[in-house]
Amino acid sequence: MLDRTEIRLPSGFVVDYATMLGPDRIDAVNDLNEIAEKAEAAEKAVSEMRYTGNVKNHRSKGGDAERIWFTRLPYVRDGNPNTPESIGKLKELSASMKRNADGVLFLGVGGAYLGNRVLFDVFCGDSWNSLIRKEVGYRPCIFFGGNNADPLHTARLAAQIKSIAARSGESFRLLIIPISKSGTTLETLTAFNYFYSAFRKSNIIIDVAVVTEASGESTLYDLALENGWRIFDIKEGIGGRFSVLHNPGLVAAAAIGLDIEQLLLGAREMDKACRGGMNENPALLNACLKYIAAAKYGCDIEVFMGYGMCLKSLGEWYVQLLAESLGKRNDREGREVFYGRTPIAAVGTTDMHAQTQEHQDGKRNKVVQFLQVENMGMDITVPGNFPNVPAFYRYKGLAFSNALKEALKANREALDGDRRFSALYVLPNLSEYSMGQILYFLMLSIAYEGELADVDAYDQPGVEVYKKIMKRILS
Repeated sequence: MLDRTEIRLPSGFVVDYATMLGPDRIDAVNDLNEIAEKAEAAEKAVSEMRYTGNVKNHRSKGGDAERIWFTRLPYVRDGNPNTPESIGKLKELSASMKRNADGVLFLGVGGAYLGNRVLFDVFCGDSWNSLIRKEVGYRPCIFFGGNNADPLHTARLAAQIKSIAARSGESFRLLIIPISKSGTTLETLTAFNYFYSAFRKSNIIIDVAVVTEASGESTLYDLALENGWRIFDIKEGIGGRFSVLHNPGLVAAAAIGLDIEQLLLGAREMDKACRGGMNENPALLNACLKYIAAAKYGCDIEVFMGYGMCLKSLGEWYVQLLAESLGKRNDREGREVFYGRTPIAAVGTTDMHAQTQEHQDGKRNKVVQFLQVENMGMDITVPGNFPNVPAFYRYKGLAFSNALKEALKANREALDGDRRFSALYVLPNLSEYSMGQILYFLMLSIAYEGELADVDAYDQPGVEVYKKIMKRILS
């Protein structure tokens, strides 16, 4: 039985689940008591994974036993995926970019793209390449490609980089960073091949650093050794969708000058907070509520709705995390269960004018997950222009941040009034520490739910089906 309706951490991070409970929704006594044994087993299983890396019946895509180590990412020590040496290399890369790079082009798809994009959008935004980077001390322009085998987007990105380079003077130093654990990803390799060729006959001076598995099975790794490029290893047991706090994501943090230690500290403090039973463990409780909503109340859709444009990529990252981790045909005993929820990324207030009609009046098969930032680091207010026009003047002095918060409050209250499922996460701010907390919290919540549903949250057999067909077609 729950003895409260929110969990608030000392950092100011809040999980408010009041609107998941009540009539026609989750019974805080009976429903949670029904899964109490499962919840206890889930906590034990994740605790076991923390210490040994062992996950029940998990195999790599090649069929070999494979350990899972994402829970060790917050802890920088020898023997873990993030080591003092690997963090030192990232710091060296960051310093080198300030001196020797005018631009950085990240090439990756899926987890090799989405985590980087989250960090860039939260801490930089659309104006980075023209404005903000100059205010924080010189940092390179940042570009993203290779996340779609789209000729139009790829060609336009190349033209954009060439245009910026042409305006910069005699030379433009571009660091290209292809990211692929296997080193054979179609989108990444084809994009890298194209950009490497496209820029060689311009005033662009190319340097390369690769992020890949340090293995002879990785084409990128072999190519990096042959050409003397820098290599950032992706360690065993870190899948792409769990890699934002490892080299695939931390290279972006290094490029834009983030405090990597604070990012990992936030994750580490969240990991320490997420131990024990439902009443004190926010990630386990979050998983239990989502599991009950899906299994008992038919909520097979989850809408992740961050309030703020900079949170759009976080929703898109979460879409992959949820879809690939929990969308499984079989449980770990091989029985067909067709588990999972369809994830949808939304942005408040934008999608209150697009999706909310369906959330409010459509099928009762959704959990709407709100994310609020208490302090976004800046604010603006509405000026008092057009005093004779009430539609304008009525908002004089209104802070945009207050409008954003009140819109979320109204949306949540409207859903609650119709007994719709929703919950609220609150971040105190948009610091590196806070981002480490929310990213790790979401990953750990997925790990717990995988245990509750008895599905392997770390494989992706459905993805491998189309990959094999594409490989056959293109060979």
